[in-house]
Amino acid sequence: MNPLYKTVGIVGTGAMGRGIAQLAAQAGSLVRLFDAQTEAAGKARDALFVQWDKLVDKGRLDQALATTYKARLLPAAGLEILSDCDLVVEAVVEHLDVKKSLFLALENVVSPHAVLATNTSSLSVTAIAAGLKHPERFAGYHFFNPVPLMKVVEVIAGLKTSAVTCEGLAAYARQMGHTPVQAQDTPGFIVNHAGRGYGTEALRVVSEGIADFATIDRILKDQVGFKLGPFELMDLTALDVSHPVMESVYQQYYDEPRYRPSVITAQRLAGGMLGRKTGEGFYRYVDGAAQVTPEAPAPTVAEMPPVWVSPRAARRSELLQLLKNLGASIETGASPSMNALVLVAPLGFDITTVAVVERLDPARTIGIDMLIYDAATKRRVLATNPATRSDMRDAAHALFARDGKAVSVIRDSGGFVTQRVVATIVNIASDICQQGICTPKDLETAVTLGLGYPLGPLAMGDRYGPTNILEVLFNMQTVYGDPRYRPSPWLRRRGAIGLSLMHQES
Repeated sequence: MNPLYKTVGIVGTGAMGRGIAQLAAQAGSLVRLFDAQTEAAGKARDALFVQWDKLVDKGRLDQALATTYKARLLPAAGLEILSDCDLVVEAVVEHLDVKKSLFLALENVVSPHAVLATNTSSLSVTAIAAGLKHPERFAGYHFFNPVPLMKVVEVIAGLKTSAVTCEGLAAYARQMGHTPVQAQDTPGFIVNHAGRGYGTEALRVVSEGIADFATIDRILKDQVGFKLGPFELMDLTALDVSHPVMESVYQQYYDEPRYRPSVITAQRLAGGMLGRKTGEGFYRYVDGAAQVTPEAPAPTVAEMPPVWVSPRAARRSELLQLLKNLGASIETGASPSMNALVLVAPLGFDITTVAVVERLDPARTIGIDMLIYDAATKRRVLATNPATRSDMRDAAHALFARDGKAVSVIRDSGGFVTQRVVATIVNIASDICQQGICTPKDLETAVTLGLGYPLGPLAMGDRYGPTNILEVLFNMQTVYGDPRYRPSPWLRRRGAIGLSLMHQES
């Protein structure tokens, strides 16, 4: 293998630095490891030796190749030993002053042609490069933890970074077996920016008393196909990692409402309920397993009322067919009888608003989320309003569980759970494209590889319909009066004229 950078320096040999060093050695580079803490570089090298030995024992790596990799790792006693490096990647603590000082020192050590890169996840690349004599050779090179398994790397151009620098880093990422995506220097870059919608909107749902953590996790996994619910994910990453990112992106965008953090995570962080690693977060963990209260079975209803469906219901024909399949007695009159269960299926509006606007009896009115309706959907979601009678709630629950599908019943919410979370994800992604932070293609790649979403956010918007997503956002903005839900021009314009959200203007 002929690596683009023959000698690579790694400054900071914690988990991220070790992972980058592993990839660089495997790509054929000679790797010099430096850490300000005495013996840390040697310990990092030893840890990588153990890693490769384990792969050999499992038959996943040839012994001769492992020996070759080991020979490429060389601890460095001082920064001056990095003088022959073609590339130096920094992976030290996330403090601007520390990083700036480090790169000023490195610039005086390496050759004028060497590339300098920061693995920062939240700081401005331009700000770190301020003061350098040659900022054109400096860029962001953001890997994700665990580095060998997370196959995406963000290549971030500062205001003065040259195109050649970014092209070289992208090519080297490919040599390391990773997929590079190109981003402009903005808060959160691509992945941490696009990821703001999932957790923060779920936290909003909880803060409004609509549903508990486990119910929201179940809904988003079973309806949309996320591998982990937002609260499972925050427990996995730990709040001492995820909450500061929420605050950082919000503050760097000058309190943009779309990225507003939650007091819920701030309190839990202060109380040490960080997630799996502390044994308690949104869930309590015993021997690494989350302790989750099982769902209650669907209620038993002796006599099912007839069902009347609002003529304004989303996917009304599909909803009527579903009711027919479930054996419901369906009323077809212009208005419901006095005994009927009244079903509405709004996009973005809450059940209370619909009941008032359509002059329906709120005591008998239940909402069902019909944004996502296909055979693969494992769960149906119903929403009551403050006046819904318990017998009507139970009847709706029992009816929609007749064929064995899971059913969640939540309190009134503009956009239920799935609509508001999906719409927020799609809207933020659309605005990333509107700002020119990256291409739609790179955004989709970064999110699917970096966050593990079942679809990229733009593809998600296309699947569920840009016009539907727009309707959800417009109506939620009406319900909540919050600029958080204002649609991005990218989404609004493409939705209005029927274009894919992936469409780029020529």
